[in-house]
Amino acid sequence: IICRMLSQRAVSRGGRLPTSCPSCSTDLRVAQLACPDCRTAVHGDYLLPTLSRLGSEDQQFALAFILCSGSLKEMARLYRVSYPTVRNRLDELIARLNRIGETQEKEAADDAAGVRADGAGGDTDA
Repeated sequence: IICRMLSQRAVSRGGRLPTSCPSCSTDLRVAQLACPDCRTAVHGDYLLPTLSRLGSEDQQFALAFILCSGSLKEMARLYRVSYPTVRNRLDELIARLNRIGETQEKEAADDAAGVRADGAGGDTDA
């Protein structure tokens, strides 16, 4: 039932989280998280989670796949396409996730090696 409901709703209700710079297209990083209740802010330089770097259609497909318990047969019914079409779509998504993972590993290695010049360390403001 939940799997079928996904075909009628979007992954995000409040607009898509930007993942690349509108000026130069470089991947964005998280610089601050804030609590709306107590106004505590956490500052730092954090990579966006892998799934948030996917487009909204890919996010919706991944969510549907999980909620359908990984059943490609159920996904084919949900999207009203053939099983091989869903399999190909999943293979494309896996390839995208692998590319994102490789990029994140490179960014993490660069950070660990001190390549970044901004010196963001991560601190908390209360």
